[in-house]
Amino acid sequence: MSCTSGTDAVAALATLLDVTPIEPDLFRGARYTGGRGRVFGGQVVAQALMSAYRTIGEDQPVHSLHAYFMRPGDEALPIAYRTLADYDGNSFSTRRVVALQNDLPILTMSASFQRREDGLEHGVAMPDVPPPEALAEDDKSGGGSPIMAHFLKRFTAFEFRPIPPFGEPAPEAQPGPSRLWFRLAAPGPSDPALQAAMLAYLSDFGLLTTAVLPHGIPLFGGRIQPASLDHALWLHAAPSLDQWHLFTMESPWAGGGRALTRGIFHAWDGRHIASVAQEGLIRPVKAD
Repeated sequence: MSCTSGTDAVAALATLLDVTPIEPDLFRGARYTGGRGRVFGGQVVAQALMSAYRTIGEDQPVHSLHAYFMRPGDEALPIAYRTLADYDGNSFSTRRVVALQNDLPILTMSASFQRREDGLEHGVAMPDVPPPEALAEDDKSGGGSPIMAHFLKRFTAFEFRPIPPFGEPAPEAQPGPSRLWFRLAAPGPSDPALQAAMLAYLSDFGLLTTAVLPHGIPLFGGRIQPASLDHALWLHAAPSLDQWHLFTMESPWAGGGRALTRGIFHAWDGRHIASVAQEGLIRPVKAD
């Protein structure tokens, strides 16, 4: 990706994830240009986070969010975000956000913000993996899957360096984690809220793929009905997405048509900066 196209893609992502105030505590999210069908869940989570951020002081970064997806969003329609200030304390503030289309909720989210302070520190050590410089850049072609290729168009603002095997359309059954290096394709916004929103956006990428890897079934092969059900993200440190980050993800359990997935984000210097968990629908599609 050229510098110019990378800059344009990052600017477009920042525009997509930011929100416009309509009235106090009500915001409107931008629509994904050229989108059709169902709204990407990471977009709704990121825009809901930005709506909450716009009601919080600059000295209180987000440290956690918990969201439930209730209805698929329609990319042809705008999304409104109603924000409720549940609590403002000396250290913590909490917000509830409801994402609405046609006056119906498609997502609810709670987010907590904390004033910066020092304390005891520990985290998961970065795994011993090849550095991004030793890996081939992902061309986002989808590995021969047209559906995956269409989905990956949403991520042109990022440069990916997957650690094989990762995301093959019809992989052999394989247990264990999937790992992906990523960074923005050009310098990103300086706004810490937008940086956090971009990480929230990306945190919905790839998780459900790990739920089907142990079974050798492609996520978008028509054999299962995939969908995100809920999403939780903990931000332990402010991300700096101009630098390489490692996203390690896995699925420890599946049953009843659902799967639990989880992931860890490491910064380029080995710091454990964020954790994510998601339960998703992987319902088998019955033949007619």
